[in-house]
Amino acid sequence: MSSRGKANESADQTAGGGAAGAGGRRRAAVGRAPGAGPETVPTPPGDARITWHPAVPAVPARCVLALGHGAGGGIEARDLAALAAELPGRGVHVALVEQPWRVAGKKLAPAPRTLDAGWSALWPRLAAPGLPVVAGGRSAGARVACRTAAELGAAAVLALAFPLHPPGRPERSRAGELLDAAAAAPLLVVQGGADPFGRPSEFPAGRRPVEVPHADHGFAVPKRAATTQEEALAVLVDAVTGWLAGLGRAED
Repeated sequence: MSSRGKANESADQTAGGGAAGAGGRRRAAVGRAPGAGPETVPTPPGDARITWHPAVPAVPARCVLALGHGAGGGIEARDLAALAAELPGRGVHVALVEQPWRVAGKKLAPAPRTLDAGWSALWPRLAAPGLPVVAGGRSAGARVACRTAAELGAAAVLALAFPLHPPGRPERSRAGELLDAAAAAPLLVVQGGADPFGRPSEFPAGRRPVEVPHADHGFAVPKRAATTQEEALAVLVDAVTGWLAGLGRAED
């Protein structure tokens, strides 16, 4: 994968050196691996937070996977946690991004334009390690990644549990956001087979997602399902791992 010039230029201008910033905030050095743990990042809508899960030292890092949370939960979501646990061992810095409204303890997410502004403002931090940045997230976070991919120069886009439409309202399709993202960068969608926000068969032809059998919007599966919870998450992790590896091979 190749990083886009705009993102790297922005990182050079704003990420700074390795010293701590005002108020003790850690500042990422360009080209340096991120340290594990949380980092506070000021944005126009308020302070955001990035929790880094760096690639293990024994494996050369090849990209940053930035993952935003949904409107009803945080970075503890099972799909985000599963990827953060697995991918650092495969040469991926995983950055779990908490939007300012979540950091501030608010219960309701703001308007999409505010979510996009917060995500865009912290992008230089994500690009600071000097690696291609894959924009991603679950549910509302996936929508943010799709809407901003072209402007930010994302190397690729990962949409987990993309809310194709509100439950029971298929006429209110958000497929345009997916198609715009796909026009800007490689796109992978992973969707639960029983997701009320859009089952895999409802997605546009040519943009059908990887299906996690029996899984709902949070990738939970019923106890009576033939697929166990562990197997469902393995489907998701394997799909993302294989896709990221394929992106790297495409650039060789």
